[in-house]
Amino acid sequence: MRVQSDVLLSLQNVHVAYDGIIAALRGVSLEVKKGSIVALLGGNGAGKTTTLKAASGLLAAERGAVTVGNVLYQGRDSTHRDPRELVKAGLSQVLEGRHCFPHFSVEENLIAGALVLRLSRAELARKLDRVYQQFPKLKARRYSLAGLTSGGEQQMVAIGRALMAEPALLLLDEPSMGLAPLIIEEIFEIVKDLQRSDGVSVLLAEQNATLALRYADHGYVLENGRVSISGTGAELSARQDVKEFYLGVERRGPGENRFSRMRARRRSAQAESVNS
Repeated sequence: MRVQSDVLLSLQNVHVAYDGIIAALRGVSLEVKKGSIVALLGGNGAGKTTTLKAASGLLAAERGAVTVGNVLYQGRDSTHRDPRELVKAGLSQVLEGRHCFPHFSVEENLIAGALVLRLSRAELARKLDRVYQQFPKLKARRYSLAGLTSGGEQQMVAIGRALMAEPALLLLDEPSMGLAPLIIEEIFEIVKDLQRSDGVSVLLAEQNATLALRYADHGYVLENGRVSISGTGAELSARQDVKEFYLGVERRGPGENRFSRMRARRRSAQAESVNS
């Protein structure tokens, strides 16, 4: 099975279940092209994290599995591929909530991201220098315990740790969660710079749709495990239904508006999920 040469990651009609019975994804299809930033939008429980873990091979850690469909990475079927092989092949994920090793130093956390590659000391030093160029704040805190750094610094550690494997594709799960607005802007600017300067592709799961669509080349909106809307970042930002439901702009007028119709569709889908 092959995909276009410019498509780095492709999910094709992917269904995911946890414990063999709990349906989390119901036919998700999406693409991430080389050198692009793709936003995955939706509320809590929409399936964003599950989609990322299906792509990175991390479902089994939570007793989940792809039951239908295929995940292709670099043109190869990677639906059930070992996550360590995917990291070696250039796919790295930053989990929601950062998950730093709190009793390790910042630098030790970064080094942990490259252990799977078994690098020489010279190669490891080169990668550390590269990460410190991208995150100057981390260089200043390199010997500090990660658990004693700020939330923004821990997010930088988590992203820097993933970059130690020099990924072609970076999966980011809710990078803005719990951070101050200025820090969030800084994180997103760093991600954009990685795309521009290093050609890193990014699949970004984010509830902050306004911010994500500002940086994304393309976006997908998930509702109850399905893709409900897709388009370029500009197209999604301009859509009235997306503005109303995801960007907080409600159209007012007599009778039912698109906002209420989207809420009704979500309630219907939730009822279907409970009854299925």
